Amino acid sequence: MPVITLPDGSRREYPQALTVADVASSIGAGLAKAALAGRVDGKLVDTSFLISQDAALAIVTEKDADGIEMIRHSTAHLLAYAVKELFPEAQVTIGPVIENGFFYDFAYKRPFTPEDLANIEKRMAELSKQDHVVTREVWSRDTAVEFFKGIGEHYKAELIAAIPADQDVSLYREGNFIDLCRGPHVPSTAKLKHFKLMKVAGAYWRGDSKNEQLQRIYGTAWAKKEELDAHLHMLEEAEKRDHRKLGRQLDLFHLQDEAPGLVFWHPHGWAVWQEVEQYMRAVYRDNGYQEVRCPQILDRSLWERSGHWEHYKDNMFTTESETRDYAVKPMNCPGHIQIFNTGVRSYRELPLRYGEFGSCHRNEPSGALHGVMRVRGFTQDDGHIFCTEDQIQPEVTAFNELVRKVYSDFGFNHVAVKLALRPDSRVGEDALWDKAEAALRAGLTASGLEWEELPGEGAFYGPKIEFHIKDAIGRSWQCGTVQVDFSMPQRLGAEYVGEDNSRHTPVMLHRAILGSLERFIGILVENHAGAFPLWLAPVQVVVMNISEAQSDYVDSVAKKLRDAGFRVETDLRGEKINYKIREHSLLKRPYLVVVGDKEKAAGLVALRARGNQDLGQMSPEVLIEHLLRETHSKGLAV
Repeated sequence: MPVITLPDGSRREYPQALTVADVASSIGAGLAKAALAGRVDGKLVDTSFLISQDAALAIVTEKDADGIEMIRHSTAHLLAYAVKELFPEAQVTIGPVIENGFFYDFAYKRPFTPEDLANIEKRMAELSKQDHVVTREVWSRDTAVEFFKGIGEHYKAELIAAIPADQDVSLYREGNFIDLCRGPHVPSTAKLKHFKLMKVAGAYWRGDSKNEQLQRIYGTAWAKKEELDAHLHMLEEAEKRDHRKLGRQLDLFHLQDEAPGLVFWHPHGWAVWQEVEQYMRAVYRDNGYQEVRCPQILDRSLWERSGHWEHYKDNMFTTESETRDYAVKPMNCPGHIQIFNTGVRSYRELPLRYGEFGSCHRNEPSGALHGVMRVRGFTQDDGHIFCTEDQIQPEVTAFNELVRKVYSDFGFNHVAVKLALRPDSRVGEDALWDKAEAALRAGLTASGLEWEELPGEGAFYGPKIEFHIKDAIGRSWQCGTVQVDFSMPQRLGAEYVGEDNSRHTPVMLHRAILGSLERFIGILVENHAGAFPLWLAPVQVVVMNISEAQSDYVDSVAKKLRDAGFRVETDLRGEKINYKIREHSLLKRPYLVVVGDKEKAAGLVALRARGNQDLGQMSPEVLIEHLLRETHSKGLAV
């Protein structure tokens, strides 16, 4: 007679063993219909799972994170089912869940076309309506291998053959389709209604470029039609805002094959870069950081002592000279410790804060590169704080407040906070990790912040707080971090003389607010769809004439604006004024200044703001006051 404890603490006793679906039915018809799976004593299981003894049970529905992931996982299987129905010779390989969707890799004799994708999606919808029951079967490994070989699924047979011989394998069947999977899955295909196939891409078997090339079909799946529609709309907006397209259109930057993962910044793009960098330089100055600069290349022995060589060497560019091995720095922290180690440090100097716009290089896989968002060479607004254990919490709390102020100035007011905890591959004893994680929790609590914990996702040298900003179309971007590191200062011999006149190892806080400047500028481009706020715009004002007679006056107005510190262009071409206005509007300039004979005679200008707003006539001096107010407020409400 199992006793089931529900999430609200209530207990239900049943006369005999029963399934998760039976429990849901006993609670109510609505829950029975909504049930996708169950969580029994913390383990996710199918609704057909039999409970034969006392257990804690939570019914999983589409409202739960587990539920939406299960919908996506099951939809990947539905995709494979449809492909096998339409293309029987295709071989299925793997099909995992990814963020907001899923993919499945197939081996097939020819490339899938857009028409194929449409037909596959149509067949998926038909199979969903047929309401095939999804059932779990357990087979011996060898039986499963022989079965899949017999039906020509050689990739699947290879996967199963890698399972130890004494282990059974879990298979899921729906209609005429059966697939290897640990599960769990939704109880029937009718639960899978709101999906869309997105694209086909190339992929290698087992992710190895030495293996056969497969075809990867990507899809997205949601619990509700409104959620699917909202996601597709967001993707349409993201396409319009793609920083790579806007980078070319607005003449900001470019990338080319001769320098993979490295950015060529054009004058307009570099103007944005400089505005961001100078803003952050002021943040350094106003918050007690001393700016430093470290070498790009350091001897291998230093990277070995820091722990990077053991834990990060596959991502490092290396070189050799005069029989010595070197690495191009992927991070700035070991260099900052070298500066700290010059001379004798006193506890009175702590906290000591170093900041660097550090140029780093990481050997990212070519397939992972993405415009300026994922590059091999990048610059961080990097900082390291050397402090005592007692200073960790106040330093973390102050940093939390600073991060939110900076993001607000850039127009990001929705910030999610996550705490990434110790990974399996790490340096340092568990006792130090306990202290480090406790210190970050204390700093977050003192800041009054709520956070989500991410087990196993910390850096190899310490746990970290991550700051995730939300952009104008709802996408989340992880930018800032602060990390507590007890290990690296000790490994590299950092010491200070304490109040007791003995030597102590400082704690090092690694911190960045924007992260990679390249990536952050890419985020800004997409957030603003290239229409930067005035203070960031590469060209803030364009001054143009109606006819040749106003050319001298255009130059004099432009000079006044430049003298006031604004980035100004003039347009004295003999084109019609409406043509000029349209052209500069497409380049998303914040302000257009037009002068004709009337404006010249009166010493005025006609001002137009982005979005075809006519702001009327004013003197150059009033215009400058208007622009200064907007620049100083960062375009935010004051």
